[in-house]
Amino acid sequence: MDLRFSPEDEAFRTEIRTFLEEALNSDFAAVRGRGGPGDDDCLFDERLAWERHLGAHGWTCVAWPAEYGGRGLTLHQQVVYFEEYARARAPGRIGHIGETLLGPTLIAFGTEAQRQRFLPGIVAGTELWCQGYSEPGAGSDLANIQTRAHIAEGHWVIDGQKVWTSQAHWADWCFVLARTNGAVAKHKGISYLLVPMHQDGIETRPIHQLTGDSEFNEVFFTGATTEADHVVGAIDDGWRVAMGTLAYERGASTLGQNLMFLNEWDEVLALAQHNGRVADPVIRQRLLDTWIRLRLMRLNAMRIMSSAHEAPPAAMITKLFWATLHRDLGELAMDVVGPHAMIRTGDDADFSRLQRLFLFSRSDTIYAGSNQIQRNIIGERALGLPKEPSR
Repeated sequence: MDLRFSPEDEAFRTEIRTFLEEALNSDFAAVRGRGGPGDDDCLFDERLAWERHLGAHGWTCVAWPAEYGGRGLTLHQQVVYFEEYARARAPGRIGHIGETLLGPTLIAFGTEAQRQRFLPGIVAGTELWCQGYSEPGAGSDLANIQTRAHIAEGHWVIDGQKVWTSQAHWADWCFVLARTNGAVAKHKGISYLLVPMHQDGIETRPIHQLTGDSEFNEVFFTGATTEADHVVGAIDDGWRVAMGTLAYERGASTLGQNLMFLNEWDEVLALAQHNGRVADPVIRQRLLDTWIRLRLMRLNAMRIMSSAHEAPPAAMITKLFWATLHRDLGELAMDVVGPHAMIRTGDDADFSRLQRLFLFSRSDTIYAGSNQIQRNIIGERALGLPKEPSR
């Protein structure tokens, strides 16, 4: 693993840094530092304009092959891109689900007709996507999905419910896991469908969070339809495609996430220095421990991405590590704020940035596989321990 950047990488760093600084210091100054987890409902129109500005200047989908609208960046250049994006405090990406999940899935598993139909809209920021995976009885046990789909008159007809669907209230399309064969084992008989959101057969209901926002949703499908050829991969082979999608979620963007966490740590440190809590030896040690864990997160991500194996066993610790780290950072932030953490101190009596960090980071250890599930995966698949007894 070579963590050094070449002269070409550093020239690329200057290019993206210059673009971001010019844009975020002028037309898009209002969205700087906004959006992302816990703040994703803010300034939608302005951030959509930012998304399209990125697309118009070739700064979306940078890891994709050039033939599909990307830049075909090397791994090191992807790291540079995501780190500089976070360092500039650029806004949370509205198009990230399409860019980081659906797009790479279509490139790997889709037909050429599907790529030509759907990839340009993701690159340009003109079509937004959401992910239809989790259900009330199928969260960490995703294969337990009950949403069903069948072919009728040349269309898929879909009935069921999805939950915790990020950005469904904005999305134009949803990639939906639906059971298309109930006579086989639950990991089989699932298909991966591309479904338009703007139709009478789909109802979206917001889920209100501790922060008061509702970036997550319940989505109800009642006779919703999509074209027969809007299935990715083979019919009944959607589980394999879905696992491919989840693998893309752990890519180079993890380095950007790491730097966003470091930005939050910097804010906590600055507050501790301002209000004198840095003089408390326990607070000081917790600040140092968190900084060390942030460095470990970065180095481990680099090690995993540099591995010759597509998904080395060490990758299994990633979600558990960063989720616990971020939750602990939120708790540290409140202890640094002190008694005022109990009072809304943001603009218009809203939550402050650090209060939002604390409230939202509680969910990190639950979504995308809870900490308990992650430990089971590590024990069974990485360490070879016996499976947890079935009830």
